[in-house]
Amino acid sequence: MPAARTPLVDEFRRQNRRSGAADSPAYLRLRSAIEGVIDAGHLQPGHALPSERELARLLSLSRVTVRKALSGLVDEGLLTQRQGSGTFVSDRIVRSASHLTSFSDDLRARGLDPRSRFLERSLGEVTPEEAMALNLSPGDGVIRLYRLRLAGDQALAIERSAVPQSVLSDPAVVRNSLYEALERAGCKPTRALQRLRAVVLDGEQARLLDVPPGSPGLWIERRAFLEDGRVVEYTTSLYRGDKYDFVAELQNNP
Repeated sequence: MPAARTPLVDEFRRQNRRSGAADSPAYLRLRSAIEGVIDAGHLQPGHALPSERELARLLSLSRVTVRKALSGLVDEGLLTQRQGSGTFVSDRIVRSASHLTSFSDDLRARGLDPRSRFLERSLGEVTPEEAMALNLSPGDGVIRLYRLRLAGDQALAIERSAVPQSVLSDPAVVRNSLYEALERAGCKPTRALQRLRAVVLDGEQARLLDVPPGSPGLWIERRAFLEDGRVVEYTTSLYRGDKYDFVAELQNNP
């Protein structure tokens, strides 16, 4: 993929000039360089990287170093390798389970266009389930969003969100990204709790996501909090299992 060679070489050189680069292993600098050119849009989902041999030659690295860098990005789901064909930018969306990001943030990081199709927007009295999730009292108001989340024209997820009316007074203020609306209101969450489980998509869910009924899906429940502990979002999402990976870094701290 000739168009990506110069940006990748430039990004790797930039990584080498960074403060403390001499103390960082070369394979980590190469990983950061590849992530950088993907984030900048020089490498799009489905595009091929230069071969290991070509990368080693371009960057004056050993093939062992190049292989280690690529392997780490494959493990993270950012790259995929096809036997006999090479290494490609994955078309799967990788969400970190240890960092609080929005759907729009995740897609933009991959150079994709996040879109929402609203299936329902409403304002009403909190349900018992919403009251428990949002720490609200009976009779309190919430705005509700029922959306199909897309990358361009491709459906990726179905989301149902509830937000206290004291935080957002009108569901119409959410245009594409809920988190952008919360930020404009001065209520962007700083942490969240999530639960995940594997599910099988029923007929209606499969129709909305444009996959066969019975396809695998990922169900996620999220409660997001402000710094003072208030709950500002309760969202349940259903993701296409063939397009999403969730990655968490685990450390064994003494």
